Amino acid sequence: MACHAEYVQYIGEQCSGAGEITLRKMFGEYGIYCDGKIFGLICDDQLYIKITAGGRALRPELETASPYEGAKPHFLMTDVDDRESLSAFVRATCEELPLPKPKKGGESTPLDYKKADKELYQPPKKPSIVDVPAMRYLAVRGKGDPNEAGGEYQTAIALLYAVAYTLKMSEKGPRKIEGYFPYVVPPLEGLWWQEGSDGIDDSRKEAFSWISMIRLPDFIKNEDVDWAITEAGRKKKLDCSKVEVFPYEEGLCVQCMHVGSYEEEPSTIAAMEAYGRKNGYAADFASGRYHHEIYLSDPRKCAPEKRKTVLRCPVKKTEAR
Repeated sequence: MACHAEYVQYIGEQCSGAGEITLRKMFGEYGIYCDGKIFGLICDDQLYIKITAGGRALRPELETASPYEGAKPHFLMTDVDDRESLSAFVRATCEELPLPKPKKGGESTPLDYKKADKELYQPPKKPSIVDVPAMRYLAVRGKGDPNEAGGEYQTAIALLYAVAYTLKMSEKGPRKIEGYFPYVVPPLEGLWWQEGSDGIDDSRKEAFSWISMIRLPDFIKNEDVDWAITEAGRKKKLDCSKVEVFPYEEGLCVQCMHVGSYEEEPSTIAAMEAYGRKNGYAADFASGRYHHEIYLSDPRKCAPEKRKTVLRCPVKKTEAR
């Protein structure tokens, strides 16, 4: 469950007595900063604040919890209605936190979704359940064998990267995108399916339908993408008209980090399916839900046995008997 905008705004106002409060959206949740220091997270409409000695001295009764699976424990702030008390707690916390390290040339650290959203881009090698919030992507749709030299899939990837890097580099040209901040172009992703079939039969690559895609930062609007499609086409002499903005709310999935060649994926998928069944989940390839892959390794530079690919399969909770 993602945060509600009203709750996030309320928390910002309640903490404002501590200093200049800023909020940065990170994968449907929010990092919360005071005078440039990140002191906590807002996840699922709950405020989590970093554990410090000063905070513990002020509120020794506070319980701790992790904002998300794999995160360090934080103070769980269940009472956020006393603005003066909450601001004092934030102030005490930030006094013990270091300032961000300055970067060369005064440049800020580019946002890297692989690091900011580790739950989604760096899952463990064992299957787990994840609820993926809505996101927007650059996307190109197509059909056929992705390994076909010079085929439709390879053309789609070239178009996606042309538009993605035009958006990223816009800060260096006349086009000024409102709210722009430096970021790393996210990894290539793909949704895969075969008509009339649940799941994926890798032996019939020619029967694939796919949506190849790259995640968009939240500040990029549809009109910015329209500009980038035109600009990339002009500069690269490409027809980028097949590139579109694709909003996708993925929802409940079982996911796993697969390490190895693409041909070895079926064994990992089988383990994911078994994990889902054991924990009360069933595959759910209903309309608009697909097998999902995120490619963290460049196959041109990485040996097949070392390639890292995030695998996701849509699931639904089965009814208890």
